Amino acid sequence: MERLETLLLENEVISEEQLDHARKAQKSTGDTLDACLVKVGLMSEGDLLTVLSRIYDMPAVDLDNFDVDKVAVDLLPADVATKFGAIPIRKVGRTLTLAMSDPLNLYAIDDIKFIVGLEVQPVVAAESAIKRTVDRYYGTANALNDIMKDMEDGEAVEYVEEEEEDDPLAGSDDAPVIKYVNSLLAEAVTRQASDIHIEPFERMIRVRVRQDGALYELPSPPLRMRAPITSRLKLMAELDIAEKRVPQDGRIKIMVQNRKIDLRVSTLPCIFGEKIVMRILDQSNLNVNLETFGFQPEALERFLKAIESPYGMVLVTGPTGSGKTTTLYSAISKINVINVNIMTAEDPVEYNLPGINQVNVNDEIGLTFAASLRAFLRQDPNIVMVGEIRDLETGAIAVKAALTGHLVLSTLHTNDAPSTIDRMIDMGIAPFLVSSSVNCIVAQRLLRLVCTACREGIETHEELLAELQITRAEIGDNRLYRAVGCNDCHGTGYRGRTGIYEVLQMSSRLRKMILDRASTAELKSVAVEEGMLTLRQDALRKMVLGETTPEEVLRESAAD
Repeated sequence: MERLETLLLENEVISEEQLDHARKAQKSTGDTLDACLVKVGLMSEGDLLTVLSRIYDMPAVDLDNFDVDKVAVDLLPADVATKFGAIPIRKVGRTLTLAMSDPLNLYAIDDIKFIVGLEVQPVVAAESAIKRTVDRYYGTANALNDIMKDMEDGEAVEYVEEEEEDDPLAGSDDAPVIKYVNSLLAEAVTRQASDIHIEPFERMIRVRVRQDGALYELPSPPLRMRAPITSRLKLMAELDIAEKRVPQDGRIKIMVQNRKIDLRVSTLPCIFGEKIVMRILDQSNLNVNLETFGFQPEALERFLKAIESPYGMVLVTGPTGSGKTTTLYSAISKINVINVNIMTAEDPVEYNLPGINQVNVNDEIGLTFAASLRAFLRQDPNIVMVGEIRDLETGAIAVKAALTGHLVLSTLHTNDAPSTIDRMIDMGIAPFLVSSSVNCIVAQRLLRLVCTACREGIETHEELLAELQITRAEIGDNRLYRAVGCNDCHGTGYRGRTGIYEVLQMSSRLRKMILDRASTAELKSVAVEEGMLTLRQDALRKMVLGETTPEEVLRESAAD
C-alpha cells in the first residue's frame, strides 16, 4: 500500500496528518489502509475508486451501484470469495469479470480460474464494498461452509442421534450433520423464512428458503450428506427413518433465540432420495392485529362489520400461502370474548389461540371437516371456523350453521371475491342458500414491501402505465420504485409483506343477482359500483405510496 500512500499525497487527496490518522486506525482495526481511509471519513469511496483505478491501471467498479449478475456470483464458492476479497460480477461468453480489492494477486486469479474454468478479467473495487457485496449475495454462506468443511468421509449416520424433544437446537453434540441442520434451522428463523426446502438431485443437494413469498438458495452441503441430513430431520420429527417409499408428516419443536418454534415437516420420496419441506410456525411472528394488515379503511370497515355479525358466513379466498389462515385467526381474536363459544376445525392447527377450542382434522380416522362441523353444532357454539370448504358435504353443513344463528368463518380457493359465488353453486349448493347465508367474501394476496434502505426511483414510461392500467394523473407527484438489494434485505430488494384485499359485502341487489344466476363479471361490476376495491386497485394504491414495486403489482394482481 506504499504506492497508494504516495499517490494520495502527491495528488493532495489527503494530508500527511490525515494519513497518520488512517494508519493509527489501521493498527487498531486490522483493516487495510484503503478501508480505513473511508471508515474515518477522510475520503469517499468514489474518490477511493478513482485512485485505485489509477494505481492498478484498470477499471474500477462501484459495487453498491452495479447490477451484479447472480449467475456469475454462483460460480464462485463463498469461502473462496471471502478468502481472496473477490466476487464475480458478470459473465460474458468464456470470460468472468472479477471485482477484487487486490487485482495484482496473481495467485488468487489463478486459483479462481481453476475453480470456475473460465478466463478471469479483474477489475478493482473498494474492499469494504466487496465485503458488503459478499454478505449480500452469500448471506451466512460462510458459516454454513465452515460447518460443511468439517464433514469428512465416513461420518454419515453415526452422528445422527436423538436429543431432547423440546429443544433439539440446545444440544452440545458437535457432529457435523447436527451442526449443519441446527445452523440451517437457525438461519431460516433469523431470516423470518416461512419454509425450508431440502431437495436431493443426482449430483447435488439443493437447499432453499422461502422468504417473503419467494424462494432463495442457500449453500449446498456435500452430496454424501444427503442420507444423514434426511435421517437427522426424520429423527427430530419422530418419523420412521427406515420407511423411504411413502410420504410422511411430522413436527419438530425447537428453541431459537429464546423463542419456541414449531416446524411442520413433510417428506416426499423422489428418484434421488426424499425431498423435505419444513413449514416454520413462529408464534411470536403471529400478527393478529387487523389494523396492521394493509386493509384500506373502507375495506376494513366492511370486514369488521361482517365478523361482528351474530350469524351468517364470512369467506376468505386466495391461493395457498396468501395469508388466509392468518386473516381468520385475526378475525377470531378480534371477536374472542368471554361470553362466546368459538370452535375451529383446521388441517392442521398452525397456531394455538388462547380461549378457543381448536380441533385437528384427521381424514384417516374419519375426523373430516364435515364430521368436525357436525360435532361442533352439538357443542353449543356461537362462532365456528372451518379451515376449508372442500366439498358439498362441508359446504352444506356450513351453510346450514350460518342460517341457524351461527357465525361461520371459512376459506375457499378462488381467484377473486365474486367468483366465489359460482364456486359454491358449482359445488352443488343451491343459489338461494348461497344468497341467504353469505355476508362477506374477502379475496387476498400478499405483496412484498420494497426495502426502503436500497430502493431506487424509476421513470414511468407509457408502456408501464398501460400495463398497470394507471394514468400519470393517478400517480401525481409520487415516485415509483424498483427493488435493488442490500444487507438489510439479504440482497432481495424486499423486506416484509403486506396484504392486498378485495372485500365484497353482500347487498340486497347482489343477493337478488345470485338468485337470478348472474355471471361473475356482472357480480363484480355491481360490487365495484357499490364501493368494492379490486385486488389490482388496492395494489396500485400501495405502489403509488412507495410501499411496493410495479413488478410486484403485476405479479400478484390480475388486470381488472
